[in-house]
Amino acid sequence: MRILVVNPNTTASMTAMIAKAAQAIAGAGTEIVAATSGMGPASIEGYYDEAFALPGLLLEISKAERAGADAAVIACFDDTGLDAARAMATIPILGICEAALSTASFIAKRFTVVTTMERSRVPIEELAWRYGMAGRARIRAADIPVLSLEDANSGARDRLRSEIALAIAEDKAEAIVLGCAGMADLAQTLQREFAMPVIDGVGAAVKQAEALVSLGLTTSKRGAYATPVPKAYAGALAEFAPA
Repeated sequence: MRILVVNPNTTASMTAMIAKAAQAIAGAGTEIVAATSGMGPASIEGYYDEAFALPGLLLEISKAERAGADAAVIACFDDTGLDAARAMATIPILGICEAALSTASFIAKRFTVVTTMERSRVPIEELAWRYGMAGRARIRAADIPVLSLEDANSGARDRLRSEIALAIAEDKAEAIVLGCAGMADLAQTLQREFAMPVIDGVGAAVKQAEALVSLGLTTSKRGAYATPVPKAYAGALAEFAPA
């Protein structure tokens, strides 16, 4: 099967890291196709950035579905554009926050999401409520700019570790969820270091996408996702594409 993993920000180096993490967890017969949005913000840290990321994200998913992708993963923990993408596409669309929280719920009674900035914490709290996890999930912000995760000298990874330690001590967390796609390459290291489950949403979403495709399940076109995209909208998406 072929799974699109799309980074809705424009930072190609982050896409490369996410793609590597996704391919490492994918099954032997799964091809990971990674894409970077061609327009929008360099990082997504809250509601304002999400709004600008949406056209490029939808364009990449539309192109991938036409090219034969069996499912798509939106690699942003805000689940940027998830409902819009599901309304547009017929293939399964996975958000990494929803995938990570559902995975955590299988193995822990209570767990903590450690995300980047405070302005990212509030949208994730709202997602936890939407997904029925508000009573089980605590959300913490480590005050880490997303792009600082790529800089080994920024101290971002040390702040992440400190926040995880606080989650264990203060929240009595039984598992940790990494609240940013830019942390995807840290899950296994942190799991060994803290001797507890550490869940990366990219990996969780890839495995759930594989399951949906194997089961022959696609996005329902009844109810919320029933309305097809008018041709005028589909044409407008193409017009957003960079020359």
